[in-house]
Amino acid sequence: MNATNESRTNEGRMARLALRSAAWSERWFPDAWVFAALGVVIVAIAALAFGSTPVATVNAFGDGFWSLIPFTMQMAFVVIGGYVVATAPVVARLIDRLAHVPNTGRGAVCYVALVGMLASLLSWGFSLVFAGLLVRALARRSDLRMDYRAAGAAAYLGLGAVWAMGLSSSAAQLQANPASMPPGLLAITGVLPFTSTIFLWQSFVLTACLIVASLVVCWLTAPSDANARTAQDFGVTEATTVPELPPRTRPGEWLEYSPLLSLLIGLLGLGWLGHEFATKQAVSAIANLNTYNFLFLTVGLLLHWRPRSFLDAVARAVPSTAGVLIQFPLYGGIAALLTHAQGAGGVTLAHRLSQLFVHVASTDSFPAVMGAYSAILGFFVPSGGGKWLVEAPYVMQAANDLHVHLGWAVQVYNAAEALPNLINPFWMLPLLGVLGLKARDVVGYTFMQLVVHVPLVLGLLWSLGLTLSYVPPVMP
Repeated sequence: MNATNESRTNEGRMARLALRSAAWSERWFPDAWVFAALGVVIVAIAALAFGSTPVATVNAFGDGFWSLIPFTMQMAFVVIGGYVVATAPVVARLIDRLAHVPNTGRGAVCYVALVGMLASLLSWGFSLVFAGLLVRALARRSDLRMDYRAAGAAAYLGLGAVWAMGLSSSAAQLQANPASMPPGLLAITGVLPFTSTIFLWQSFVLTACLIVASLVVCWLTAPSDANARTAQDFGVTEATTVPELPPRTRPGEWLEYSPLLSLLIGLLGLGWLGHEFATKQAVSAIANLNTYNFLFLTVGLLLHWRPRSFLDAVARAVPSTAGVLIQFPLYGGIAALLTHAQGAGGVTLAHRLSQLFVHVASTDSFPAVMGAYSAILGFFVPSGGGKWLVEAPYVMQAANDLHVHLGWAVQVYNAAEALPNLINPFWMLPLLGVLGLKARDVVGYTFMQLVVHVPLVLGLLWSLGLTLSYVPPVMP
């Protein structure tokens, strides 16, 4: 029996199933762009099948293709800003200090999970890198025997459990920014501020329950010291993953290595941010994606201190934005096909799909039905923001028709959308790059989280939804 089969034999039944699922998805799943392209083809064919003319169909796709450019760039900068802050030298020193807190391997796994989930409420991009670097720092401790696989899975729980309940939620951010929304979606939902979505008390209860449940699962599934596999067992070196700044080699680099420009631009940025938060409500200010990204970039510039360090961090972050940049135009085209390509009787696909939801669900059952649908769809369309643009026109129309609280419908999407992330390797890639692991190394643990999260999320979405009443759309 080879080492791989032996390791699988030593795992529990659910973990072995998860390993097989991950191996299958890694072998057979194409790039996420392929799913987006297939979505365009399927929706276009559906529009034609329901009576839309070829001219109307191609015009809708072309008109919508570039409609999300502002939102696309905003989402790319969420990734860049989070990475830049997480890899700043002062943050690296903070991570080293945080790594001295846990005293046991199992406690370290739970500690990583808690830090990662709390960080994800601020920024999912920041969370992935920050939690990954924390795992590396913990792995360097000679007095701590921590299972590297379980810790890596714990570091992923920010994106796998609660990220969309926080400030970087793509759906909540989009709904709070009318300038970033497709006109067709704006007409259906109006503007939904954070107070109607992520800042509802029901959202806080849901988030707290998910964090507690995740920590319990981490504690129960983390191997004991005797069975733990350390970073050394996976051939991961103890060197830091954030490269040191090389020495200056020529006079022209003086300004790149001087903090002067960083300080001056940082002061300008802080001045603008101070005025923004002083003249607006804090909730309204941070709900603006431009302000949110401006804050992270300004803080990142100041924390890196030297422009060269800041620019190197940006260069390392940019490859992680490739999926967003190349997929979101397709999602814009899909959204336009759903909302603008009129078929027989002037009815759009979004309207037809919303009527299907109305027939299948009731006002009370809508959160559970929508949650299950969003979770299943999320495995095939892994982009939280892109999938919302595809899904929102018809599910939000159905929410209007059934008189479901529109902000809670967004939160239903947010909570359910995170579920497939637990077994989908797509969003694991940035974290796995930091850790030097493969998806198959961590998915056995994240699958155990999924088993617990599915009934918990759907149950909470249904029960908490009963406490909210419908409010008609508010236009800007």
